[in-house]
Amino acid sequence: MDISEIPETFRSIIKNTAEKLSGFKRRTYIAEITIELLDKSARKAEREFGWGRKTVEKGMMELTTGIRCVDNYSARGNKKTEEKMPELEEDIRSIVGPKSQTDPNFQTSLLYTRLTAKAVRQALIDEKGYIDDELPCENTIRDICYRLGYQLKRIQKTEAT
Repeated sequence: MDISEIPETFRSIIKNTAEKLSGFKRRTYIAEITIELLDKSARKAEREFGWGRKTVEKGMMELTTGIRCVDNYSARGNKKTEEKMPELEEDIRSIVGPKSQTDPNFQTSLLYTRLTAKAVRQALIDEKGYIDDELPCENTIRDICYRLGYQLKRIQKTEAT
């Protein structure tokens, strides 16, 4: 069957179906369509449906060999700040650790501290010699502290009676 014989509605159904799939299933679907309707031509698949040639070729290779290619999604995106600056984690521990306490009711494994993220950031600048521009923002420092097991709490002010 030639692609020119397929009505436009079926073409849009084929394209929409491919968009709804992802990863291995999507590549397999694209490869099957390419083999059946486009004479195994990745270029025709690219022209007719807008699919990347490399994706089509990868899908056809997976179909013919029976070996599934593993996607490396975990390697994408930004690395955590602790991975970029390993010394930062140890410096935060040395600042927050002595000023923290366990949950009095022992309901969580978190350590509570009365320091705020702003205070931790300022202590890193004052005590550890970091420069303001090289440190992450307060929200990131709060996230790092939480990942390290510290729960930052604001100091509650009480009225003297």
